[in-house]
Amino acid sequence: MTTNTPDDLKYTKEHEWVRDKGDGTVTVGITDHAQDELGDLVFVELPEVGRRVAAGEACALVESVKAASDIYSPLDGEVTEVNTVLGDAPETINDDPYGAGWLFKLRLSDASQPDGLLNATEYRSLVEEEG
Repeated sequence: MTTNTPDDLKYTKEHEWVRDKGDGTVTVGITDHAQDELGDLVFVELPEVGRRVAAGEACALVESVKAASDIYSPLDGEVTEVNTVLGDAPETINDDPYGAGWLFKLRLSDASQPDGLLNATEYRSLVEEEG
């Protein structure tokens, strides 16, 4: 199975993606592989704007017809914006995981943090190993 893995993003082993804006802020979502594994999403719970999160902390939830799955913050920072569209249209993540289906934005506590995440090639290898 081949999923879409854009080269310009960073990834986590938990299947989140990070788009680094280069100004100390990032946009976070779940990967095409993750939404494909979950199936049709029916509910999304997002963190509150202003919440401080630590890397690896569960801060959001997505539910599909199959299962519920925690979403972990990939980096340390403060939530500056959430994708309110997902409240009424969680399936947006299935349709466009790297675009309109983004989850939240963070102001990073350290702008160099994305350097520690997986690049697209490393993430593709991880997905292949998981089978």
